[in-house]
Amino acid sequence: MDRALAEEVTRAELRRIGIELRDVNQPVGTLSGGERQSVAIARVVYFGAKVLILDEPTSALGVKEAGVVLKYIAKARSEGLGVVFMHNAHHAFAVGDRFTVLNRGTSYGTFARGEISREQLLSMMAGGEELEELALELAEFSRGNTPAPGGSGQVHPPAG
Repeated sequence: MDRALAEEVTRAELRRIGIELRDVNQPVGTLSGGERQSVAIARVVYFGAKVLILDEPTSALGVKEAGVVLKYIAKARSEGLGVVFMHNAHHAFAVGDRFTVLNRGTSYGTFARGEISREQLLSMMAGGEELEELALELAEFSRGNTPAPGGSGQVHPPAG
């Protein structure tokens, strides 16, 4: 194996999408979380993948590292890669064009960026309707009324 060529190609490909590593020979396991994610993205781009599937790529990262990774994801997308980003709506909204929301295997729909706000996306992901129902039940409870069992919406006033 030509190590000099491997180092040159590695540096060039990382630099092409804006990634700078201290030492391209450093074992990946010793890199920071953000650096590891960045190297993974660079590898996918270099080897010609058409789709980048990311399952919570920023979940274990600090704010700064997450920002770096999001920048690389946006760069990969701008080079024509399809990107599937799961879970973090704030981060997905920053780099996404379309959003499909699933809840327990049921699709709530697919929306283009201009068709949905980040707040609507978050509400759908968090089970917005269920949260609204819970908020109503809690409000009734705090007024001294007790919601009927099973969430029927009927309220029983306090006995007295």
